[in-house]
Amino acid sequence: MKVLSYKSNKGDRIGLETNRGIIDFSAGLQLYILVEKEETTPIITDIMSLIKSGMFDDELFSQVLDFLERHKLVDRYIVPEKVVLNPPITNPSKIVALGLNYASHAEESGREAPEEPVIFCKAPSAIIGPEDKVEIDPEIGRVDPEVEMAVIIKHKACNVSSADADKYIAGYTILNDISARDMQSADFEKRNPWFRSKSFDTFCPIGPCVVLPDEISSTEELNLEIKVNGEIRQKSNTKYLIFKIPQLIEYISQIITLEPGDIISTGTPEGIAPIQPGDVMEATVEKIGTLVNYVRSK
Repeated sequence: MKVLSYKSNKGDRIGLETNRGIIDFSAGLQLYILVEKEETTPIITDIMSLIKSGMFDDELFSQVLDFLERHKLVDRYIVPEKVVLNPPITNPSKIVALGLNYASHAEESGREAPEEPVIFCKAPSAIIGPEDKVEIDPEIGRVDPEVEMAVIIKHKACNVSSADADKYIAGYTILNDISARDMQSADFEKRNPWFRSKSFDTFCPIGPCVVLPDEISSTEELNLEIKVNGEIRQKSNTKYLIFKIPQLIEYISQIITLEPGDIISTGTPEGIAPIQPGDVMEATVEKIGTLVNYVRSK
């Protein structure tokens, strides 16, 4: 199942993508709780709030859809217009990203494949959604896009084993790890951290949705690619990840407590190349979809 966040004439909403269209889950959930639980509740309008409430669960999504079907209400809750998508996750406590997690990318970067995960953070304030614009300051030099599969954390995770990692996954999305490459290279030379080159405002497009683990497993091998102006720049498969998702959750949670809604971005393959104002980026991960963003001067 695919869960998304969108703007409506009633404000932000959570939607479920079905073969009949997008269902207004926010309104459907509120009615379900009123009728089935005989309780009133404020409407939940964003995915992060749903995760933090502990209600983000494929069983609940199915129960609400079944409730709407039984009461012949599905058509009433189908969103009639084309929606404007929000970032599926906003304001996570942290975004933990992986460097050099494809051997081919390590090689093109002139570095050895790592023996343990190389982690860094991106600022949550860098997040933008589908169709939003990445803004580039011409004074920072070369800027590259990087297609990555990302994992959304469901429950607080501390000292989690790889065997139990799947219990902590809310779902998966696409993250385009925009990187100020010249700045990053200069920081490498000075032995400085990567944080600033990865964290400019708009440098973290995510979306278009969150795909639940009922459609994708943590060890599934998925194709991913990024096109710029229709030309393929990067193309690979997650089978080439050096450290797989369960290993990453184990490693990171030994160091940092992961909170509900946190994002782990699993790394990018070879093929990095610069973008310019006016470019159109299309980052695709199999079974998730395509994240489209535009580039403009700041």
